[in-house]
Amino acid sequence: MDRKMTNRKLIRLSQLKNKLAAENLEEIDWVTFGVIVKKVTPQSANNGRTFSIWRLNDLRDLNQCVSLFLFGDVHKEHWKTDQGTV
Repeated sequence: MDRKMTNRKLIRLSQLKNKLAAENLEEIDWVTFGVIVKKVTPQSANNGRTFSIWRLNDLRDLNQCVSLFLFGDVHKEHWKTDQGTV
């Protein structure tokens, strides 16, 4: 993990909103980690394609969640991922 994190900045999910407001994260090589705390049953978009929504949390502040929308190949590959997975 140390090798993978070399020259990267860890930003906790619970800090993400504040960091986005204060910094230009497009210029930083950053990483975040999250736990799937809730999964919504796959849904169909207006174009007929199926997608998933995951609620992610860093387990620091359970009131601060990030919604992750999975479309296309990402949805097809990961929609069965279990709740509680990091």
